[in-house]
Amino acid sequence: MAEPSLNDLQEQRARLYVRLAEVGDFRRGSVSENYRRCGKPNCACARAEHPGHGPRYLWTRTVAGRGSRGRQLKPAEVDKVRAELANYHRFAELTDQLVEVNEAICEARPPGAAAPAPATAGGEKGGSTSRSRPSSRPR
Repeated sequence: MAEPSLNDLQEQRARLYVRLAEVGDFRRGSVSENYRRCGKPNCACARAEHPGHGPRYLWTRTVAGRGSRGRQLKPAEVDKVRAELANYHRFAELTDQLVEVNEAICEARPPGAAAPAPATAGGEKGGSTSRSRPSSRPR
């Protein structure tokens, strides 16, 4: 099978950028569902067959240089946070693909060939336009 052309790779990269922009809100980490026993001997949770109080939901993530961090979630937050975690996994998958395509582009581009300038989000920069009112400066 033939290697994709430079043009094909650049088109693939552009499609990945579009998909990346569609990911939406995301966050790293995981959500765990926990049950706990309160420790009161007369509470229902003290019975062996009782699962404990809960569920309680905990969002945890690793913070560079600071270790693991967590926050208890309100029941109304759980679905939102799980959706954001799923978006993070899509983001990570797309960025891995983007790196692979960019490496292939770097290999396919001939030595000495200039890479095209990156597209800007706001389009081309424009210079100043002509003034709509006359200058106050005497001529």
